[in-house]
Amino acid sequence: MRFRNSIRLLIDNFGNVYKLFFFRLVTGALFLSAAYVIVTFGLHVIIESAEAERIILLLGDFLQALVTGNTGFLNGFQAAFTSAVTDFFQLILTNIGSIVWSVVGMCLIYLLSRFLNGTALFAVGSVLNDKLESYSRTTFSSAYTKSSGKAMLYQIIYVPLTFVYDVLAILACWFFFFYTPSFLPSWGILTVFFGLSLAMLAFVCLQALKMACISSWIPSVVTGDEKVGSGFAASFRRLHGFGGRFSAYFVSIYLVIVVNALFAVFTFGSALLFTVPASYLFILCVQFVYYYEDTGKKFFLSFRKISGADGKPEGMGD
Repeated sequence: MRFRNSIRLLIDNFGNVYKLFFFRLVTGALFLSAAYVIVTFGLHVIIESAEAERIILLLGDFLQALVTGNTGFLNGFQAAFTSAVTDFFQLILTNIGSIVWSVVGMCLIYLLSRFLNGTALFAVGSVLNDKLESYSRTTFSSAYTKSSGKAMLYQIIYVPLTFVYDVLAILACWFFFFYTPSFLPSWGILTVFFGLSLAMLAFVCLQALKMACISSWIPSVVTGDEKVGSGFAASFRRLHGFGGRFSAYFVSIYLVIVVNALFAVFTFGSALLFTVPASYLFILCVQFVYYYEDTGKKFFLSFRKISGADGKPEGMGD
């Protein structure tokens, strides 16, 4: 029922996908321009190096080998890729000075882009809350202005925390892909697929764990029940039903991955312009539906239909 209500909420507010798209389009153009300047003047030695080209070629050959089933290449891929990465790190150590400042600049650009895009998502959360609470149609611009203070404070805390968490998650996926299969018998391409499966499973589980723990953070702040700092702590206090919440995010993240992958393949990547912001909106809908039902609040499913505390619809009459 909660999953169905989340889908219903997404469809009812799908217009906000286009607003998120245009917001990300503008910020993306600005940040990509800044990143291009940094790469051109600070990292061109690395980007244009033979070591970097070798890694890119190996990754391309790896994907081709997966499709064609070239077991000979796949069996030797780990050793070849490890050697290429070692040479690449040697190049980095040689040019460590300019690279450090360039990487710092790229990280700041990335964090700033997440900060600004996060404020837009927070504003959409305010729009969702108004729709759930009173079925009112709040404009994105007014919601962004109204929630800007809380949104900025939320992002100041959220972005660094999740950045560190995501880096650790990527390192865990790296371990599962490259090192876990080494403890198993060599089954050729099956071993590689097993490593990929473990890495993907680890990524989804870690992201689902993160979302399950902070699921009620944005909703509790947007509804006004909590301040930004106390909302973070309150989200961890609301861990009753953690298993069900984790399962919901686990399935939702896999669904998002599959939908984006299918649309990317069949539309040559063009649909990602809309499916990516729709994915963020869908996860946000799941957060709000869970928060409302966990706190026993009724919410509007449509103009004449209200969801009860158990999530089941209740008619309002004429």
